[in-house]
Amino acid sequence: MCLLSIEDITSMAGSEIELEDVGKVINSEVSSEEKTNFIIQYILAQREPLLNFLKTLVFALIVFLIGRRIVKGLLRMTNRAMERKEVEVSIQKFGMSFAGFAYNILLVFIVAGILGVGTSSIVAMLGSAGLAIGLALQDSMSNLAGGVLILLLKPFKVGDYIITSGEEGTVTSIDIFYTRIHTTDNKVIVIPNGTISSSNVTNTSNQQERMLILDFMVHYSARTSDVRKLVLEILQKEEHICQDKDMSVVICALNPLRVKMQAKAWVKNSEYWPTRFALFEKIKDTLTENGIDIS
Repeated sequence: MCLLSIEDITSMAGSEIELEDVGKVINSEVSSEEKTNFIIQYILAQREPLLNFLKTLVFALIVFLIGRRIVKGLLRMTNRAMERKEVEVSIQKFGMSFAGFAYNILLVFIVAGILGVGTSSIVAMLGSAGLAIGLALQDSMSNLAGGVLILLLKPFKVGDYIITSGEEGTVTSIDIFYTRIHTTDNKVIVIPNGTISSSNVTNTSNQQERMLILDFMVHYSARTSDVRKLVLEILQKEEHICQDKDMSVVICALNPLRVKMQAKAWVKNSEYWPTRFALFEKIKDTLTENGIDIS
């Protein structure tokens, strides 16, 4: 234990007190009252630096809050600029995500500078943190690279109906790390961009028209020509079917108990699902009304 006399403490109090001196006094054998008085004197001696630090901290906080508002304004300006230039929606959403990240990093640099943290220190810290995070988040980096590839190669865009990674739905957004699709049963599925970029992607919205294939069963007693005639009439009366393109009704398989038939026609992409559901209902009702067994 460090032994200090009252004279030593008095001489410390009369000079500039260092934090190391506080430790020596606390570990000395002087009375508790003398220790308390010394610590009070130390705190009073640090009053001016503490006040200066608090002023700097308050100023940095004000700059941060104002900066957040400026960042939101810059993001709105960036969004409007891309809208004026008619940037593709998928690129626009990706660009907004990246811009938000960049603006906030710039704000951090400004606030850190006000607090006295050197720019070189921040860069070194970010570099070290980036390396560590990069090693820990390799999958996220692959997702980022996958997002860039999607925007460059454009296998699909926002609004397209895609099938990938065992899921299907309409693309609602392509973000930095993830792509969101909206399914027909009103679910939102979030798929990592890295997974999509390394998987097969079926884009059913890439063309204006899509082939509609309807499979249905009839009994062996049904006459194929009668079934073909009735189903073709249904297809020819359907307003959303492309009448200038080929349509057909054929036998595609012979099962032990029933005959599997298939109707093919072209339909506008935007009307694919409503037309599909409506035609199944019409085929079922028409064949039943005409005495064709579909059980």
